Amino acid sequence: MTNTSAVHELLHAHGGPLFHAQIRTQPEDFQVTEALGWEPSGDGEHDFLWIKKTSANTEWVAQRLAEFANVPLSDIGFSGMKDRHAVTQQWFSVPRWHKPNWTEFVAEGVEVLRVERHLRKLRRGAHDANHFRIVLRFSEPIDANAVAQRLDAMGALGVPNYYGEQRFGREGGNLGLAEAWAKGKRLSRNKRSLAISSMRSHLFNQALGERVGAGTWNQLIEGDKANLQGSKSVFEITEIDAELIDRCAHMDIHPALPLAGEGSGIEPAHWQKALDKARVAPDSRSLRLKVNDLQASFDENALTLSFSLGTGAFATSVLRELCTWSQPSV
Repeated sequence: MTNTSAVHELLHAHGGPLFHAQIRTQPEDFQVTEALGWEPSGDGEHDFLWIKKTSANTEWVAQRLAEFANVPLSDIGFSGMKDRHAVTQQWFSVPRWHKPNWTEFVAEGVEVLRVERHLRKLRRGAHDANHFRIVLRFSEPIDANAVAQRLDAMGALGVPNYYGEQRFGREGGNLGLAEAWAKGKRLSRNKRSLAISSMRSHLFNQALGERVGAGTWNQLIEGDKANLQGSKSVFEITEIDAELIDRCAHMDIHPALPLAGEGSGIEPAHWQKALDKARVAPDSRSLRLKVNDLQASFDENALTLSFSLGTGAFATSVLRELCTWSQPSV
């Protein structure tokens, strides 16, 4: 087992990339806006902060909030990790124990746009979706008609729900961490979590890549579970009938495969042994990602995409079906 995630080598569903682009040439070229899908209650012991951050890491912002409010970092809540090299808007929750005055909060690249109250801490994965606006810049002419056709196919059929490179760390280093952990190396709680996550993500990507190669990534086959679109609900399939086939074709449901855990029977065997010892509960993930509200506009030497994805999905899963890219060293 190597320490490379090799996401760039995974098969494409709609054909090879059509062009090469530069992304994130400036933070405003990559914008992410979180959609909770529900409103804070308006009362309670937690401040909910709607924050705009520019070129700032989510965990770094959480640390600054904890310091300002004089509370433990572990009591700061947020629903998802957002890109650092971007302009993003997301919710954070902070206990009101010391009644912080958020008009006095100052941190580089961080703006508090709105303050609400809520009964409970914001938990991971509590939001419904993320809205993306991404500018792809190119120096060579591209075939606008081919791009439009590809985008139509992606909007109509979805894209493979691969985990993105960021899941595996810089140069895939988290997989090296997973291998070391599986061979018995003791890790801190946070690094152990990274090891398990990257291990399961890598195995899922490999299984999904095989389904893309077989042309069945967007079809139900025997042994699949089904994921209900727009939810985390996954249900067993006893028989693939005409109704299920129709629902899958219309992207009301998606085929789902397991995320490895205790008793999954995966290879390599020492990975399975490590998951068993850690008693990691098996889970499931959809093979297909529906790209909602996909729109595109051309400008001089640039293509701007906007779309929405459910929680846990990666924008790079959309981009990789269209182009390859590079970004400035950071």
